[in-house]
Amino acid sequence: MKKIIAVIVFVLLAPGVFAERIKDIAEVAGVRPNQLIGYGLVVGLDGTGDQTTQSPFTTQSFNNMLKQFGITLPEGTRMQMKNVAAVMIQAELPAFAKPGQKLDVTVNSVSNAKSLRGGSLLMSELKGIDGNTYAVAQGSLVVGGFGAQGSDGSSITVNIPSVGRIPGGAFVERVVPNNFANGQPIVFNLHHPDFTTSNRVAKAINDMLGPEVAMPMDAVSVRVTAPVNPAHRVDFLALLENIEVQPGDEPARVVINSRTGTIVVGEHVRVSPVAITHGSLTVSISEDYDVSQPNPFGRGETVVTPNSEVDIEEELNPMFKFSPGATLEDIVRSINDVGASPADLMAILEALKQSGALKADLMVI
Repeated sequence: MKKIIAVIVFVLLAPGVFAERIKDIAEVAGVRPNQLIGYGLVVGLDGTGDQTTQSPFTTQSFNNMLKQFGITLPEGTRMQMKNVAAVMIQAELPAFAKPGQKLDVTVNSVSNAKSLRGGSLLMSELKGIDGNTYAVAQGSLVVGGFGAQGSDGSSITVNIPSVGRIPGGAFVERVVPNNFANGQPIVFNLHHPDFTTSNRVAKAINDMLGPEVAMPMDAVSVRVTAPVNPAHRVDFLALLENIEVQPGDEPARVVINSRTGTIVVGEHVRVSPVAITHGSLTVSISEDYDVSQPNPFGRGETVVTPNSEVDIEEELNPMFKFSPGATLEDIVRSINDVGASPADLMAILEALKQSGALKADLMVI
């Protein structure tokens, strides 16, 4: 029986079919989100918090919080708080975020809390890489996972109960400065570097707005002369980002995921004239035993003699040949006709690359 290879194929259709907006293939330089991180305490847990004997920083954090409210515990007090957990908080601050806007936050246990279900995050600062506070988070957690444990020690856990989210749980407190309104030219950075795409973006802008408005700087960046007035810059950028451009074709490339057996072959992959044969040997070894017994009244002994059989089978798979300039369709059809498995196909492609017959980049991930 032939084995069919599952190959994902990217085929570029007629020109103009895959025209994309500039906003989908590029981003404005300097206009980007920023990562925020913070540390805090989650309280109100149902006995699933940190074991404070193994995480002393949880107790220390709790004591520091109490001191802010004028509560000082006697020296040497050792609390066993099963309803408190130390957590790290993550959030993403969008570009142009203003004070008072809400952010979603993700809360992760950093010690041995079993679950954050039912807990509430106490007010915590979220800082940027510069050490400044840009948001403050607080609120009740939404936890997708859960766990249960029986009296005999058996337990079950679904998803990850030590991670939760607070939708809109943080308020922005500080604006991140950017250079969008400084009157300088706008620069578009392509998501995928490509000289052809960069040139086409500049040409599309110039065709609409006039010559020399846009200039490709390299395979990534396109510089566009923009108005100085901030309000006019917004209108100008809204016009630019909706211009449609046909991106350049991706380079000829074959991507192999050796862990999952997934193989992705680009449209422009070509193979030079080459002949390939695919065969395999199957070795079967069976072991039988012959028993030799003496006559009923004889003085001989029973002897057991092993009898091994070795059988070797070779699949008579034919050799197939690629003609000059063989296309992707030819490659897939030929390999399917041979009946190769995904692992065999990977070996064939690697051998083709080593021989110089495969005219494409071979990437193994």
